[in-house]
This record gives sequence, structure tokens and C-alpha cells, in this order.
Amino acid sequence: MSQVVVITGLADGMGREVAKLLAKSGDTVAGFDCDAEGISTLAEELEGTAGDHLLEAFDICDRPRILEFRDKVLERYGKVDTVLSNVGIGFFGPFEEIDLESAFRCMEINVVGAAALFQAFIPAMRGAGGGKMIAMSSLVGRIPFPFESVYTATKFALGGMLQSVALELEPFNIRVAMIEPAQVSTTFAAKIHHLPPEGSPYRERVKRFIDRDNELIKGAPDPLQAAEKIVKIIRKDKPPLYTQFAVRDSFFLFINKVLPKKIRDGILVSFMDIKVKD
Repeated sequence: MSQVVVITGLADGMGREVAKLLAKSGDTVAGFDCDAEGISTLAEELEGTAGDHLLEAFDICDRPRILEFRDKVLERYGKVDTVLSNVGIGFFGPFEEIDLESAFRCMEINVVGAAALFQAFIPAMRGAGGGKMIAMSSLVGRIPFPFESVYTATKFALGGMLQSVALELEPFNIRVAMIEPAQVSTTFAAKIHHLPPEGSPYRERVKRFIDRDNELIKGAPDPLQAAEKIVKIIRKDKPPLYTQFAVRDSFFLFINKVLPKKIRDGILVSFMDIKVKD
């Protein structure tokens, strides 16, 4: 059965591929992104597909606009089956050296943006007797990574918020799910990977971290492969609370749960090639 799916951050990458897959199979796609050019070209690509679409360009931090968009979606389609919060920005750097104003912007987009989106559509889902709220999280939402303190904080916050919300919405048949990729082969990491300045005590380890991360990204799913996995979750009537893209990611979560902190931290710094050298 076709669905009405609301998606944020669909102008590029995984979100764009999810929208195209859904539209091709006859689902209705309603979404927004701050990238007006990406929204325009996506609208052109979706023309002639089996599903209808409603796309707009605005920022996730514009909460009044989210409510206006919700009203348009409900007026046009009468319902929403699934809401996918895909919008998000990365944040990278040694904690000592990060700009906290920029960090606040990351929190606003990754956490409050998702909250505003979900909150807007809950009443309609509750009135219709159910629905699904799916968020793109990250492996770092449960395994803290060095040099990604702020991004990690946003994903921990998102996870905690949605675990709580899931308990509140269960009586209304609204399912909550989080998808936790480690890496996807996109430009996401390249946009945020910057070396600290010369003289920084973190520079050498950060360089090794970036090199290792870039190496891992080469073997990661591309946006289409990731989108295919996301669509499978959208299709499930009762998606699990957590889903990972790869067996390796699930394994890391397992050992993070069962091993003593000193051992798992040692595995992490070795895996990311950031051991302190003698």
C-alpha cells in the first residue's frame, strides 16, 4: 500500500535517493530542504513518477514554516503515514578548540529541528490511529567518538529524546525508529573534516583520524544503497527502535555494551588509528 511520507533534508544524498525510490514505487513524497537548487532539480526528477510530490525550500530552524508546511501536506493529502527526519549537519574538531556558537547551531538543527518536525505531525498521526516517526541517527549516538564531541552530543540527545517519546506514543500506535549508520559514502564527512592549525596539540592525531575515516568511507554504502535500506524500514509496519546498516556496526554496539570501558576505549582508538605515540 502506498504511503504519504514526509522527508527533511532530501535535496541531496540519502534523502534525495529515498525520495526518488518512494516516488518511483507510487508513494507520495512531501519534503523540504534549505537547498533551493537541490529541491528544484529533485522536483524535476520526480515529475512523471508514479507518486505525487510536494517540495519546498526552507530551513529546519524555521519552526513557524514547518507548521505551515504541515498544514499544506494535510490539506492536500489528508494524512501522513511516515515522517523521516533526515536533516542534519556534522561537527568536527577537538573539543578544546571548537566554536560554541557553531556548536549551538548544530544542536539546533540536529536535535530541535527533529523535535519540531515530529511534534508538528504527531496530532495528525494520533488522530488517524497510527504512523511512523523515523530519525536518521548515527553510531556515535551510542558510541562516543573523539573529535566529534558536539555531533556525538546531538545524536545522544536525539536518541534519549526519541526513546522517551516512543513510550509516550506507543498507546496511539505511533512507532518510533532510529537508523544508525557509521559511515555513508557521501560528502558529509569531507565538509567538516578540517585539520587544527599548526601548533595545535591535537593536529597530528586529528590527521590520523581523518585519514582513517576517509579510508572507511571508501567501503561504506553509497547514498542509493543506504536509501534502499531506509526504504525497507519505511515499509515495515513495526520497525525496530534501532537499525544499523552493517554487521560491523552492530558488532561495535555489542562490544560497547558488554566490554569494560578501558578495553572498548582501547579498541576504538586503535580502530581509528589515534593511539598516542611514544
